[in-house]
Amino acid sequence: MEYRKLGKTDLTVSLLSFGASPLGNVFDETNEEEGFRAVHAAIDHGINFFDVAPFYGDTLAETRLGKALKTKRNSVFLATKCGRYGNGVFDFSYDRILRSIDESLERLQTDYVDLLTVHDIEFGDHDQVIQEAFPAVQKIKESGKARYIGFSGLPVRYLSKVAREVEVDTVLSWGHYTLLADEINDELVPLSLEKGFGLLNAAPLMQRILSDAPIPAWQSSPQAVKDLQPKLLALCREYGLALSDVALKYAVSHPVIATTIIGMSEQRQLEQNIRALGLTIPDELLHRIETLVAPVKNQLWFEGKPENNLPKPSFQHD
Repeated sequence: MEYRKLGKTDLTVSLLSFGASPLGNVFDETNEEEGFRAVHAAIDHGINFFDVAPFYGDTLAETRLGKALKTKRNSVFLATKCGRYGNGVFDFSYDRILRSIDESLERLQTDYVDLLTVHDIEFGDHDQVIQEAFPAVQKIKESGKARYIGFSGLPVRYLSKVAREVEVDTVLSWGHYTLLADEINDELVPLSLEKGFGLLNAAPLMQRILSDAPIPAWQSSPQAVKDLQPKLLALCREYGLALSDVALKYAVSHPVIATTIIGMSEQRQLEQNIRALGLTIPDELLHRIETLVAPVKNQLWFEGKPENNLPKPSFQHD
């Protein structure tokens, strides 16, 4: 396992991180004992960063991860989130954030997290997120309940805007560095180098589009993007490779992103993902994938408040 420093923090994190959302039955019903085995196997394979949130499974993922890590807490860096809760429930108010961390710590059976992330900030009122949520997580950091703080979201240009306005330790972007999208490079990567915050990438398989698993009904990509799945699967099979392995290896190979978070809940998934780290993607295959994806590259969807979905700049970087 390769490790990288997470921004200016003292966390040296594994290139691959354990996304615990599937422990909350976000994709399928997960067997709790199998989930525990996956967590323990991940640690055995050198994964040291675990990411969860109250939102995942309406607190189920946090509860299960807390049980799984009960005797392993000192072996890992643990991250959770605040601000997004049950389906469609967002609360970025100062008091709710302060309560949220205590609730999470109880479920996680620990007295601190290594990282607390303000979750999916595009769903919040910009002024409230800036004036209430960030002061709250800063207070939590000062209290010792979280060692470091950051924020996450989908609209990558909005993440860049907010990263210019606040001082945080990390930014978690999802969906913007995959075989289907690379917009993280436009602003957020250069900004992370300039300001020194750690950059995390999530959803390298784009919520199963870049795998052989059925795409969830709730997946919001344009249909033309979803329609690529069978074509990409067939293309990778020509080279004797699994699409998910190619997608994961591509994502973790970004030189600036400290770690890539991928959802796991079974030991076989964990072991497959570990094997994928050693993959060499043939240049010809990568070129053919790029050609196939080109017509729909960077075609994501908007989430959150319309005013937080900033238009793409008219200029282009070389």
